[in-house]
Amino acid sequence: MKLRKNICRRCSVALAFAAILWCSCVASALTLDECQQLAAGNYPLLKRYDLIRATTDYTVSNASKGYLPQITVGAQATLQSDVMALPDAMNAMLAASGAEVKGLKKDQYRVSVDVNQVIYDGGNIKSAKQVAEAEGEVRSRRNDVEIYALRDRVNNLFFGILITDEQLGLNREMQALLSDNCRKLEAMVAGGVAMQSDADAVRAEYLSTVQQYAEIESVRRSYCSMLEIFIGNPIDTALEKPEVEEPLSAENNRPELRLFDAHTAQLRARMGSIDAGVRPRLSLFAQGYYGYPGLNTFEDMMEHRWTLNGIVGVRLSWNIGNFYTRRNDKNRLAVAMNEVDNSRELFLFNNRLQSAEERSNIDRYRTIMKHDDDIIALRTSVRQSAESKLEHGIIDVNELLQEITRENTAKINRSTHEIELLKSIAELKNTLNR
Repeated sequence: MKLRKNICRRCSVALAFAAILWCSCVASALTLDECQQLAAGNYPLLKRYDLIRATTDYTVSNASKGYLPQITVGAQATLQSDVMALPDAMNAMLAASGAEVKGLKKDQYRVSVDVNQVIYDGGNIKSAKQVAEAEGEVRSRRNDVEIYALRDRVNNLFFGILITDEQLGLNREMQALLSDNCRKLEAMVAGGVAMQSDADAVRAEYLSTVQQYAEIESVRRSYCSMLEIFIGNPIDTALEKPEVEEPLSAENNRPELRLFDAHTAQLRARMGSIDAGVRPRLSLFAQGYYGYPGLNTFEDMMEHRWTLNGIVGVRLSWNIGNFYTRRNDKNRLAVAMNEVDNSRELFLFNNRLQSAEERSNIDRYRTIMKHDDDIIALRTSVRQSAESKLEHGIIDVNELLQEITRENTAKINRSTHEIELLKSIAELKNTLNR
């Protein structure tokens, strides 16, 4: 009695440990959402966001520097065919008074520094910054779309692994069933109530099933290898089968819609740049130079020497030539906006078609699955009856193998329908980004 209690206690501990181990395996199972997150985090395109942000920051920073004083340093030397001179009568009068006027030299030199400070640029700098930021947003949203396209590939691999897991499980059941029947037939052959060819037929079917198991296992390893590359981690645990969810609402949250919005914002920013290009510009300027001749031309006629000179002032400029193309440029951008709107409508139209097809698939698999369990139960009953008939010599082994195959096919169909239902739900979620 005491021994029985110890055995029961040990069994309880073993069962509890097994339950804990099973729960930990279930808890650590890799879900589809986790695979999607890992794949997105591991995909090389993720690094492009930092590159886009850096490029945009540099472009905006360069545009902002337009408000800083623009400094130009230059030097020149010229040889002129003629220079400014005093009238002969004035030269004679100055000579009579004892003053010598050498006149300007034809070789002239200058080393200068020009400074220009923008006061009002018509909004060109602000517009350039807005265009740069809009272009960066477009590139980021386009990157979102490319990364989102990764979800389809991960879905296909994930459900490919799930379907192979189901097939492997059913194959093991098939092997066990054929092995059991093979043992029964061997016993019947030994008892002289069955022929060796019957046992050989079942044995051949068993080996064929073992061979199929190896093929399915190879396909699963291939899927796992590709999924491991996507998620950047080894798959050392089971994949968790998603739950069957109710059909989603028709609300669409795809990243392509945000890309269309970014394109529209970019075109509006360019529209503002066109308006800024037709406005006048006001700036302060200063010029200082050291050279010959200077600003005091008369004194330089008297004495040939290098001097320091400077000019400060206000400059107003207005390039009215931009008015010639302004209307066409704005019309061209308006057409581009219409193209973006048309692309949005086309995308939403195709998206609605795709989601309608996926909802139809979900309803179809739900309807089909209502009878799968009943079919399996009936096929199992027929197979068990065939086994009994074979033992009594009513049917031959080929009829039994047919019933075993039909039962296995029914189980494969049920597993396939379930995985296809889950895949259709995942595809609908992906179509709507829900």
